[in-house]
Amino acid sequence: MATFHHGFAWVVVATNAVVGVWALVAHRRPRLRSRAMWWGVLIAEATIAVQVLGGAWLVAVGHHRTRDFHAFYGFGTVIAAGIMFSYRPQLKHVKYLLYGLGSLFLMGMALRAIQVG
Repeated sequence: MATFHHGFAWVVVATNAVVGVWALVAHRRPRLRSRAMWWGVLIAEATIAVQVLGGAWLVAVGHHRTRDFHAFYGFGTVIAAGIMFSYRPQLKHVKYLLYGLGSLFLMGMALRAIQVG
């Protein structure tokens, strides 16, 4: 599971990078706005949940010790994704910017978790 957790971190980074750039470009080019992009956002955010649950499991069963800031960035990423989702109604007019910049922020949080881990 530790090997999965270490490798899957890069899936979290990559998926959030792709949907972040896609949403930012879609903000300027409406033809790129599609249901597929929203499925991509859902998948990218699901990777975060899988990663954090896997890390929590590793710590809970005692197979892995983690540094405090690694856990902070992991759980902070989940909280940031929740905040993005909760602001959707208020920022409906700029939702592509919200998810573009937000997904790139999530990618950065994941990279920081990797770095301090």
